[in-house]
Amino acid sequence: MNSIHTNTDKASSKDHYRAYLENGELVMTPFCACGNSLDDNYFCEKCNRQCRCYEIICEDSATLERVQAYIRKSPQFSVYKAHLLNKGQG
Repeated sequence: MNSIHTNTDKASSKDHYRAYLENGELVMTPFCACGNSLDDNYFCEKCNRQCRCYEIICEDSATLERVQAYIRKSPQFSVYKAHLLNKGQG
């Protein structure tokens, strides 16, 4: 089931990716719900737990559009929810 949302009102309380476009390429950086950035193993040293990121917070509308296209077209992205980053979330 695809889920696309925009304009969340508060910072994410879930494990998530922060997404942006760099030279036309989508870059997604994983973060724990506590706000700690995650390495490739998705283990949070601060919380001492394995994280699972199913939410993508996009820095701008162009990034959100790209992520929405992936969610709609790719089975690998269909489990994600996409949100547009609010200025208060940064």
